[in-house]
This record gives sequence, C-alpha cells and structure tokens, in this order.
Amino acid sequence: MVMVTALTVGVGAGLGAVFFRHLILWVQTLAYGGLGGLLSSISPYHLLIIPAVGGAIFGPLIYFFAREAKGHGVPEVMEAVSLHGGRIRPRVVVVKAFASAICIGTGGSVGREGPIAQIGAALGSSVGQFFKLSDDRMRNLVACGAASGIAATFSAPIGGSLFALEVILGQFNAVYFSAIIISAVTASVVANIFDSSIAVFNIPAYTMVNSWELVLYLILGVVAACAAYIFTKLLYWSEDVWDGIRFPEYFKPVVGGLILGVIGILSYKVDGFPRVFGVGYETITDALTGNLVLGVALVLLLVKVAATIITLGSGGSGGIFAPSLFMGAMLGNVFGQAANYLFPLSTAPAGAYALVGMAAFFSGAARAPITSILILFEMTSDYNIILPLMIATSMSTIVSRLISQETIYTLKLSRRGIHLDQGHDVDIMQQVTVEEIMTTDVETVPLDMTLLDLSTEFLESHHHGFPVVDPEGTLVGIVSIQDLEREFDTDTIMGKTVKDIATTDGLIVAYPNESMQVTLRRLGTLDIGRMPVVESEGSRKLIGIIHRKDIIGSYNVAIHKQQQKASSK
Repeated sequence: MVMVTALTVGVGAGLGAVFFRHLILWVQTLAYGGLGGLLSSISPYHLLIIPAVGGAIFGPLIYFFAREAKGHGVPEVMEAVSLHGGRIRPRVVVVKAFASAICIGTGGSVGREGPIAQIGAALGSSVGQFFKLSDDRMRNLVACGAASGIAATFSAPIGGSLFALEVILGQFNAVYFSAIIISAVTASVVANIFDSSIAVFNIPAYTMVNSWELVLYLILGVVAACAAYIFTKLLYWSEDVWDGIRFPEYFKPVVGGLILGVIGILSYKVDGFPRVFGVGYETITDALTGNLVLGVALVLLLVKVAATIITLGSGGSGGIFAPSLFMGAMLGNVFGQAANYLFPLSTAPAGAYALVGMAAFFSGAARAPITSILILFEMTSDYNIILPLMIATSMSTIVSRLISQETIYTLKLSRRGIHLDQGHDVDIMQQVTVEEIMTTDVETVPLDMTLLDLSTEFLESHHHGFPVVDPEGTLVGIVSIQDLEREFDTDTIMGKTVKDIATTDGLIVAYPNESMQVTLRRLGTLDIGRMPVVESEGSRKLIGIIHRKDIIGSYNVAIHKQQQKASSK
C-alpha cells in the first residue's frame, strides 16, 4: 500500500508540474502577447496594467477560496505536517495552481517551485485522506508530494527527496525515505516524458584555478548568509507594512502589481520584458555564463529583492526558491567580478562564483545545505565545482544559524506562534486553536449602561469582566470589576456609564484560528484574565471570549491530542 500510494502521488505530481509550467506559459502568452499586443500603443506603460490585472484576478481567488494559497506555500505545508497530521484541503491544489500561474505569468517576481511543492503536498494529503490513512502515513505522503514537485521541476529526484526530509519534515528518517525516493523519481520521469523544457542550466565546466581560492568561497558563503538574512527580514517587513494598510485584502495585489509595474518600467529588460519579472531563469543563465557586467548584476540583485518583497508582501502567490537562486547568482557574479579584478590570474570566472552563490544564498535563507548542494549539482551536472559549492554552502548555513534561529520558512510560522524543532511542535499548546476552547455564549454590556446597573450585573453573574459593545453589537472595549471599584472609590458614579470607565484604546483580542500558545503569551504579558475573540484580523465582530477556566480546559485538549498523536504512530 505504501509503494502504491507513493507511485500515485509521484505520477500525479509529475503531471501536475507539467500542467503548471504550461499554465504559466499560457498565462504569460495571453498577458504579454494578447493583452500586451492590444496595449502596445502605450508601451512601456502596459507593464503597469498587466501585473495589476493579474492581481485583480488572483487576489480574490485566494481570499475567497483558499487563504493558505497566499505566499510561498512551504510554511503552510510544514504547519500541516507538524500540527494537522498532514491534512491539507484538496481545493488548495486547484487554487494554488491557478493563483500562482496568474501571478507568475503576469509578472510576479516569484518562483514556481514553492507552488509545485505545495500542490504536490496537497495532492499527497488528498490521496491519504481518500484512503483514510493514519496521521503518520499522511505526513509521509505530504512529504512525497513536496519531493515530487521539486523533482519534477528541476529533474532533481535526489535534491527533491532531501528537500522533503530537510525542510518539510525537518529530520532524516529511514521509514520515510524509500517512499519519498519512489515518488520523486516517478515524478521526475513523468515530467521528462511529457515536457523536455525542465529548468537545467547549460553552463561551462568550471574548476578552481588555485587552492587558496577556497578562502574566497568561504567569504562568499558569509556574504550570502548575510544577504539572505537581510532579504528574509525585508520580506516579512513588507508583509507587515501591507497588512497594516487599511484596504480590502483581495485588492492589495492590484496595488502591488502597479508598484511592480513601475519597477519593471525602470529596470533592465530583454525584448521589452523586465528581467526581474517572473522566475528569471534566462537572466540567471546570463550570470552563470558571465554575460552580465558588474553594474547590471548589482542593480538586478537590488531590484529583484524589491520586486519579490512587493509581490509576496502585497498578497502574491509563488515560491522564494527561484528568487533566491536569482539573487544568489547576481550576488555571486558581483563577488566573482570583484575577485577577477583583484586577482585576475588566480580566480575562476565570475560565472563559477554565481553558481556557488545560488546554493549559498538559498541555504542561508532556508538552512538546507544538503538540498542546496544536490539540487545545484543535479541541475548543472558539474562535479568540478562541488568542493567550492560545499564549502560556501556550509559556511552560509553556519553563519545563518549564528545570525538567527529562524529560517525564511520557519519565521513565517513563528510569527503565528508555531515553533518547530526538527519538524515537530515544541509546545503542546500550539496544536490547540482558540476556536476549540473559547466560550461562545458571551455576556456583553452596552456602552450606555449606567455604573449602578453594571454593579448589579457583576453581583448577579459573578463575572470579573464584560466585553463592551455598541448599539450595532460591535466590540468596542472591555470593562472589568477593578475598573468599577476604582470609580466607586472616587464616589462619583452617579450619572456615569460604562463608556466612562471601559478600556477602548489598545484593545487586545484573539482570533479563532490562532494557536492558544500565542494567546497565552499575550495574556501572560498583559496580566489579564479574559480576552474577547473576534471573527478575523481587522474585524470587531465578537464571536467568543476566553476565560481563565477555558485556559485550563485547553491544556486538557492539548494533552488529549498529544496522546492521540502518540497512539497513531
């Protein structure tokens, strides 16, 4: 049964990868051939319109049908594996495929690898749910799907398999390995049969010119780790900025598309198409073959960072693997050209440093050195550069770990209160959501209630606090018995209402889908005993409340879930 399901996922992911690649090409042809042809009279300002139109399509698609399709996808797969027994909604396959294809095809600066990995993982989860497999088997199939997606994208079954083990599962496990290898090899074979245009870079064979050149590759590893850290911080800073903008979430990609269009107009182009749009494999090839001058490579590095954080920050859908390869190639090319200038007779061409920079940058961002080395090796088939590749990538991983505990994938999860260690949650409260333990029968008080009536409410209910609502029933604040007691001490309660003593500014709320670990940390920091729960971020529709007794109950739920998980293994 294990081998049958692994083969099924491999075939499905391979065909899915082929379909996804052709879908991107179809969207890009329609956007820049069809729509672009109609707008040719206003060129290059059509570059403003096309990404914005793409955002107007995929933004609502994600918002209304599958929120987990937003962003680069891999953290959502990691969360499903670690906290939800590998369960991913089947609709994610469809929504992620079309949203990412539209985003990339209309110019979004993201990659297709993350989406294909998420699509493959969702396919694996769907197969597991169809056969009603255990959580452990389901996680295995999710890893098979992710590995198959990467393998089919790059014709790199070994690298794809290790990506699943190193990044998705966070551990190397012999039990998982056989099924993952079968899925990855199957997907790679299927993809090669139906599509020969798999991304493999044809580059010259590079070798080290001098043994001491390894020192330069060590330095490149340090630089790549620092650059990857800066990119990671900028990416999540961009998400925070966009989240803080009071604007319908499903229209934010339209604004992001307009800004991306401005970047496209101002940046370098090939045949009128901006180099920083889409996955950028052609430009990577130019960096690897030494066809970029120093200034162009440096500008492309900086502009690609800006284009990627705008695309993903505004709500785009796509991976960070291809942008990481692009940035790493540009960074390595710049470093290599500088090395050639300083040591012209004893350094390899800039293309060699660009190749090593690709692996070092991604490993600095994802902290996946084995995956980085093997995928680049499988894509280039160049064994001569393997030693510099290993040195720089290992150094980048070490420096990255010293700079930050989080990777570009785990940081997204930790910001939600989910902390993973070797692919497992390290706090049992992470697996309990607010929705599971909140009290939904909420007693509230209106703003215009007199303090004498409020005093009666406290006496009769024995509560220590109430959410405060306006005439429309919208949450506007919270009032505690301590607030009332302070007012009694002043002997000035006559004629006063709840509005005069309630806390309305800086109101702290919880959301139904966040983990109790996040809520508990918030409660402990503020030393409060209750927290209202609203429908979603930015909303003030009251749907529940968390009391201290609910917190005790949440521990019981968490322990029960932990016992169920242990018994299923």
